[in-house]
Amino acid sequence: MSRPSPGGGARRSSPRAGKPSAGTVLPQELLETVPDALVAVDQDGIIVQVNSQTETLFGYSRNQLIGQKIEMLVPERYRPRHHQHRADFAEQPKIRRMGAGLDLQGTRRDGSEFPVEISLSPVSTPQGMLVLSVIRDISDRKKIEDELRRAHEELSRRTNQQLWEYRTTLAAIIDSSQDAIIGKDLDGTITAWNKGAERIYGYTAEEMVGKSISVIVPKDHPDDIPGILQKIQRGEIVEHYEALRVTKDGRHVNISLSVSPMRDSDGKILGASAIGRDVTAHKRAEAQLRQAQKMEAVGRLAGGVAHDFNNILGIITACTELLRDRVDPKAKSTQYIENIMKAAERGANLTRQLLAFSRQQVVQPRVLDLNERLKEIVKLLRPLMGDDVEILIAPRSTTALVEVDPGQFDQIVLNLAVNARDAMPRGGKLIVETSTMEFDQAFAEQHPPMTAGKYVLLAVSDTGFGMDEATVARIFEPFFTTKEMGKGTGLGLATVYGIVRQSGGYIWVYSEPGRGTTFKTYLPCADHKVGLLSKPEAETVPPKRHGTTILLVEDDEIMRDLTGQMLEEHGYTVIQAKDGNSALESIAANGRVDLMLTDVVMRGMGGPELVRRLSPTHPGMKVVYMSGYTGELIAEHDAMQPGITLLEKPFTRAALLKAIHAVLESGT
Repeated sequence: MSRPSPGGGARRSSPRAGKPSAGTVLPQELLETVPDALVAVDQDGIIVQVNSQTETLFGYSRNQLIGQKIEMLVPERYRPRHHQHRADFAEQPKIRRMGAGLDLQGTRRDGSEFPVEISLSPVSTPQGMLVLSVIRDISDRKKIEDELRRAHEELSRRTNQQLWEYRTTLAAIIDSSQDAIIGKDLDGTITAWNKGAERIYGYTAEEMVGKSISVIVPKDHPDDIPGILQKIQRGEIVEHYEALRVTKDGRHVNISLSVSPMRDSDGKILGASAIGRDVTAHKRAEAQLRQAQKMEAVGRLAGGVAHDFNNILGIITACTELLRDRVDPKAKSTQYIENIMKAAERGANLTRQLLAFSRQQVVQPRVLDLNERLKEIVKLLRPLMGDDVEILIAPRSTTALVEVDPGQFDQIVLNLAVNARDAMPRGGKLIVETSTMEFDQAFAEQHPPMTAGKYVLLAVSDTGFGMDEATVARIFEPFFTTKEMGKGTGLGLATVYGIVRQSGGYIWVYSEPGRGTTFKTYLPCADHKVGLLSKPEAETVPPKRHGTTILLVEDDEIMRDLTGQMLEEHGYTVIQAKDGNSALESIAANGRVDLMLTDVVMRGMGGPELVRRLSPTHPGMKVVYMSGYTGELIAEHDAMQPGITLLEKPFTRAALLKAIHAVLESGT
């Protein structure tokens, strides 16, 4: 390689700010689907992530690679110029593919060197740009190419016996290659076909020798072969040409080709030898990675917008509730107050959809049997779908246990049902199926980023007009909609996607124009938690409380005053602080504090850091966090204590008082 290469304590993991760290930058499950070595490097040339194939190829363990300079994988004689190659790539970051013609070399842990070809891709992450290197060992290919070049020289000076032995040896080498090696004459007729070609394309040598190479070329790529043969006739070498090919069973595969002229003893070009490698898995993983990055970026934007919007809605909600207590219930103005509350609730629902997409919504998962849950949901579906849509609920297993937020699961089904109804304007059939399935590693590798294990399938199908490939590719993007202006926000399926991923599941859509659509959702099976099947707790109103001091830390002045007022009206003594430093001063001046209610992210010192500072001197003080967006809380994951309570903004007075009361009454 001589060139550049969520409420009530619900929590989930997320990368911390700062430098990228192992296993947290790119989806590891995607990296493992690629058969080549994959190395992610930051702008300083430090390795931040690798896949298992890298360990196998270079002989180092993952822990030995992470945090080291990429130059450790480069022969020592090439290292001085490798720094400049990295700097050049940083100035013009774009996908580059570099091959054996550049004499690229890698070095293993034992010091041995081997030829490689490398593909470089810039990857944008919240921590900065990374360079993703796909490294392929081409030792076998080089060996075969060298043998082919020597073949014509050897043929001219060997005896018949030697010639037979040489051809036998050469044929064995060619057939042992996992790559497809194909010989063809200048009009494209196949003259040689090795076992690797048989493995990739499905045809035997008997079926293909004498046939045109166009047999494996898609019909919509008619100019593919003539262009290559023209270059061969001019004596040119075609390297690392990516082409689409068709197998015997009709599958399309991506092939990386290197094509060289074949000459006779006089140097006349007789045909071409092509070495092809199946890079379909590599291309699929690249596409999955790009889509995951795009969805993550949009999710961060959506979560940030929802966070700010929730703060505004919190102020509106608090003002409205306080105003309602001060207005005569019989006065006409009460209807305006109620309208404000309804509008705030609608706004809160919208932000919940955004947070669900960005996987930052506060959730309260429970063990549910989806078969039982669907019996209740179908009561909502019937009036929603109308008389012209037949609803079929088809449980394929006795139980379908998952651990998921019940409201979020209902949202998945209802959003998919609404989408199906819009696709069937003249009526049709809605089919909802459940079953339990167990997938092995081979299946998971074919369906990145899924991991092997036991899942519960929720399949929602319709007999509507379906979608084309371009629409399917964007169907989960927020604000993307095929509906007329004013008839859809484009958040329904984006919300479904976010909920499924937040719940540890996966979702795929299968659709063709005129043939309907099926959404398949796979949620981790919770059979092992069968004893935890639970019901929601009954709502209770906490009594007024006196003699309890609360330290309220909130950097939004309006929100701080309104929250303090609601707490004081319920009997609490409230000390207000505008940020972490003010909180430290206030608690030093006032002494004992029973509970601290603090925002998670504030200017200067955030809530988790404030708790760490006060814990040694106030071990008995209880804590309730509040936030409109849980991403910040999770960023401080390592500092959190088990069972911490998070109050989701915008919150009602009842939710605020219940959370405070529950924590004060708890033994922790």
